[in-house]
Amino acid sequence: MGFELEAFDDPDLNEPYLNWLLDSEAPDAEQRLGRLWAYFRNEAHPALGLVADALNANSRPYVQAQEAGLPPRITGLAGGERAPDVSRKEVVIENDIAWRVQTMVEYLFGRPVALTSRAADPQRARAIEAVVAALLEGSGGLALCQEMALLGSVYGFVDVVLRTPADWPGGAGADGGEAGLERALSAARRLTLEAIEAPRVLPLLDGEDYRRTRAWVQRYRRALPSVGPDLPWVSFGWAGRRDRPPQQVEVVEILSDTWWQRYEDRRLVAEGPNPLGALPVVHVQNLALPGDYEGLSDVEPLIPLQDELNTRLSDRASRVTHQSFKMYLGKGIEDFLDRPVGPGQMWTTSNLQAGIEEFGHDAGSPSEDAHIDQIRQALDKVSGVTPLAAGLVRDHVGTLTSATALRVVLSGLLARTQRKRLTYGAGLRQVVRLSLTLLDRAGLFPTSPDEREFEVHWPGLLEEDAGQQLANARTKLELGVPRRRVLHELGYDAASLEDEAHA
Repeated sequence: MGFELEAFDDPDLNEPYLNWLLDSEAPDAEQRLGRLWAYFRNEAHPALGLVADALNANSRPYVQAQEAGLPPRITGLAGGERAPDVSRKEVVIENDIAWRVQTMVEYLFGRPVALTSRAADPQRARAIEAVVAALLEGSGGLALCQEMALLGSVYGFVDVVLRTPADWPGGAGADGGEAGLERALSAARRLTLEAIEAPRVLPLLDGEDYRRTRAWVQRYRRALPSVGPDLPWVSFGWAGRRDRPPQQVEVVEILSDTWWQRYEDRRLVAEGPNPLGALPVVHVQNLALPGDYEGLSDVEPLIPLQDELNTRLSDRASRVTHQSFKMYLGKGIEDFLDRPVGPGQMWTTSNLQAGIEEFGHDAGSPSEDAHIDQIRQALDKVSGVTPLAAGLVRDHVGTLTSATALRVVLSGLLARTQRKRLTYGAGLRQVVRLSLTLLDRAGLFPTSPDEREFEVHWPGLLEEDAGQQLANARTKLELGVPRRRVLHELGYDAASLEDEAHA
């Protein structure tokens, strides 16, 4: 077994370096990036093993991923071991990361994005747009865009791979007319755009230009329909459950401009020439990060604040548990424990020093509440997402008009969304260019490089009055903005309207 890389004809792609990527770099990347996903999902697992041993009467029967950031005085665990002389406290996790990420995805791709061709001939532009619409529809359409936005927001980047079916033609002549268009639409629907999660990706970058990828490697494990031997089950530092998981095979996929290969457990199982003639991968950074393949993650800067919030919420829960109930200390009363304190309850004793003292009860902690509120405000500032964006009306905006008020309160989120539109819009245009190039090389739908250029029209970030939208559209038409572009901005399918008008 081993890698057979001669067909790539690339001296930088050699077996020792590839083995180092897979055996050293890949596990580190999976652990680092997996932590980002764990904080976003915050999955709950049954309390087993050491965690189960640390439980007490106040504990819940499950653990959550974000507990990894809590101190041992709360979890009762230190470095995967029981903390000496420390019992598990009440753990409170309020996942402020997930709803912020979901809100950012909804603002970016909550509504469909319009793609319009730059082809000079309107009829030609309509045909190209129809092929691109078929391509995106076959890969999920808006759902694909939302998947890209979610993976990019969590990990900092997302790679989209253009895949062709096994029986893809090698370059037959193109038919003209309606028959040729129908053939192109059918071929476009057979293409697949796959968003790849970051922990799988191992790019081989050009030593002179980090923006150029010489080869793209994907590594992941695929479950087989068979059960393996008993193995210890470990998840995020908590161990103890023994299970029989399905057997798995390591899959390694290598893509370059000219060749592709697929390995299973380091054994070559498939390979072939690249019909595109270019790397069929589109790299999209969530937020631009110069000098680095990865972009800026929305989750990573929130983790320390999330840990602090969960710590303070858990501390408060522990304090409330011990102080929210009135407790009584009985002195010199023999049957005090047998006769509970209650209305009309009486005790008699000959002990002149006897008495009942009340203690406990929650007295409140203003400094604690202020600290928690300041943590939430810091989360708002770092993420740019306020609770108002998720539907919680809490901000006071004075007597401003509704649209102006929303723009003031949501200014951070709107600015971040505009920045993301630059990177994701460029990614969508690159996906379209690669797909049209592939159809052209296969002789299914010939296009020139100029015809493969597209404009991305994003919907408004905030809902506007319908009358105001129409007034703005009329003004744009008077200024000379193309009618098709104005219709796309209003959410109408310009091609369908033109067909109905001709009919």
